[in-house]
Amino acid sequence: MGEYTITRTETIAALPERIYPLIVDLHEWRRWSPWEGLDAGLDRDYSGVESGVGARYAWSGNRKAGKGTMEITEVTEPTRVAVAVAFEKPMKSTSTSVFTLAPRGAETEVTWTMTGPHSLFSRIAAPLGIFDKMLGKDFEKGLTALKSEAEI
Repeated sequence: MGEYTITRTETIAALPERIYPLIVDLHEWRRWSPWEGLDAGLDRDYSGVESGVGARYAWSGNRKAGKGTMEITEVTEPTRVAVAVAFEKPMKSTSTSVFTLAPRGAETEVTWTMTGPHSLFSRIAAPLGIFDKMLGKDFEKGLTALKSEAEI
């Protein structure tokens, strides 16, 4: 069946120590996640530790927002955060998102990579580039918002 990989990168004029807390604390995702705003009435539930490995977030919303969970599974402060993502709706899927923060002088290159097993939809859409464009657009929006938050 194979796996898909979606990757986007943004250069942010801030050090990793400024950006890392915005990623490793799932509460902070409300400030930059590309999926915020899909449902004004989104139900959110945070559990586990406050931030870092074991921090969990569950959401349930309208058709656009769907339903699922995220859990931080691995961190290397301040350069890497891995998050297990499981969607229940609109379709079941699992993936891993990894954020890497590479310092470049006074800037940081932030890369967001998601990998996961192909679903029926992604198997069809991936070779046509549709899947990459769809999710990649969201990643670009999120990284742009993260940049805005970190460069304040």
